[in-house]
Amino acid sequence: MSAPFGRPPYAPPVPVIGVCEDELALRSVLTRALRAMGHEPLVVATAAEALRAFVRRRPDVLVLDIGLPDADGRDLCQALRARGVDAPVIFLTARDALADRLAGFSAGGDDYVTKPFAVAELIVRIEALLRRSPPPASVPQGGALRLDPGAHGIAGPDETVPLTPTEFRLLAELAAHTGAVVRRAALVRAGWPAGAIVSENTLDAYISRIRSKLRQASVPETVENVRGVGYALR
Repeated sequence: MSAPFGRPPYAPPVPVIGVCEDELALRSVLTRALRAMGHEPLVVATAAEALRAFVRRRPDVLVLDIGLPDADGRDLCQALRARGVDAPVIFLTARDALADRLAGFSAGGDDYVTKPFAVAELIVRIEALLRRSPPPASVPQGGALRLDPGAHGIAGPDETVPLTPTEFRLLAELAAHTGAVVRRAALVRAGWPAGAIVSENTLDAYISRIRSKLRQASVPETVENVRGVGYALR
């Protein structure tokens, strides 16, 4: 049966590409390029705007600048993961050191593009991630915990409790898998992305401090020890 007059035939949903980039000129270029490729750009300039926009409407691919004015883009990525936003992430950065790239991948990134770059190359990388990442059948919601990448802490009902960089990375890894057990080795990789020899006592001490800060923030979650395996945020 043909479509009713005036109604276009069925077409697949237009991919939504979330972009968080503080440079106005680059935002404009990326917006035009994405539209020209048939995508819908959802473009913001700060981490705070990204948290609101990308949680409310979850993009199919994220492009995050690491050097944002109000937060590190890697912390933003972890905060989004903790909110259940699991879209593939491409990081944009002016830094190309191995330690920076490893930190980006450990924070949940899928690709890494160094500035300056050709917009055509970025578009090709976005298209590749879209092909490998079909839309999920259901949308994960994440837990109730809210991480604030700008304040670098736990956003509680009455106050934001600050975290050290390592505490933030560890809690973000746990929050990205709320309710599931995260093995100790995975937590060590997340907490110390540049590589380090971390004893079990060191990890346990960090988890103990995180538990204390969760109580201080008056949030319902805590970190449970799963003996011999790892930890779980529940």
